[in-house]
Amino acid sequence: MLDGGLATQLEAAGHDLSGRLWSARLLRDAPEAIEQAHLTYFRAGAEVAITASYQASEEGLAAAGFNPGEAADMIRRSVALAQSARARFVAEAPQARRPVVAGSIGPYGAMLADGSEYRGDYAVSPVRLAAFHRPRIAALLEAGADMLALETIPSVVEARVLAQLLAEFPGVVAWLSFSCCDGVSISDGTRFADAVRTAEASPGIVAVGVNCTAPEHVEALLGGAHGATRLPFVVYPNDGRTWDASRRVWSGGGVEGFSRSAVDRWRRLGATMIGGCCGVGPATISRLAAAVGRARIEERVEARYT
Repeated sequence: MLDGGLATQLEAAGHDLSGRLWSARLLRDAPEAIEQAHLTYFRAGAEVAITASYQASEEGLAAAGFNPGEAADMIRRSVALAQSARARFVAEAPQARRPVVAGSIGPYGAMLADGSEYRGDYAVSPVRLAAFHRPRIAALLEAGADMLALETIPSVVEARVLAQLLAEFPGVVAWLSFSCCDGVSISDGTRFADAVRTAEASPGIVAVGVNCTAPEHVEALLGGAHGATRLPFVVYPNDGRTWDASRRVWSGGGVEGFSRSAVDRWRRLGATMIGGCCGVGPATISRLAAAVGRARIEERVEARYT
C-alpha cells in the first residue's frame, strides 16, 4: 500500500508549492511539515513513504542557488524525514507492518518545470540524463532509503538510462513507473507494453507500472501490457486532472478516490503495489487501504475453501 500525493497533503496544510522546486523547497523551509505529511499517510494505512526528492535534483537545486554539498544534504534530508516519520508511527502502532521508505527519482523534465514530465519531449542525450540522475541516486542510497521510486518517467529513452544506471549501485531495489497520456502510450508516445520491457534490463527493478496518470486509463494500460513483463505492476494514479505548466496549477475535474471494482480489476491484472499521486490525499488512501485489506481477506477465504 503506497502513500498519496505528498504535495497534495502539504498544500492542504497551507503550504505554497507554486515555485520551481515544488515540495522540495520545504526540505529547507519547513522540514517538519514533510515529516508530518509522511506520518499522516502512515496513519491512513500507507506502507510505503515516497520521499520529497522528486524535484530535488542537484542540478535543479543549483539553479535555485544551492551549492553541491547543500543540494546533496537536502536530498539526504528527504530520506531522514521519512525515516523519522516511520519511527514515530512504529512507536504509535508497534503491531503494524514496518513501513518502507522509497527515495523518489523524478524525471529530467521535472527539473525543467515546464510540464515536460508529461510530454517527454526534451532532447537530452543518454549520457546527459545519466549524469543528471546519478548524484541523486547516490545521495538517497547513502541516506538509507530502502528502495528507489523511479517515477513519472515520460520517455522510454530516460527509462532505459535509469535501468542501466542502477547497475552502478549493487543491491539496489527499485520500481519504475511511467506517466501516460492515454490507455495505450506513455507520454512520449511509446506503447506502454513496449516501455515496460525496459525494466527487464535491470535485476534491481522489482515492479513496473504507471503513476500520475488519469485513473480511467489504468485498466487499459495494464491490460495492454499483460504478458509483456514478468514483473508485477505498481499503480498510483492522480485524481484525473491535467497539469497546466504555464499557470502551475491542476485544471479540470478530478475524481473522489478510486472504486473498489476498479482497484480489484487492477489487482487481477497484476498490480501488487497501489496508491495515489497528485490530488489523492490521506482520506482516499485510508479508503483504498481498507478496500485492499478486505480484498486480501476475501481472497484468503476463497483460497481456503476452493
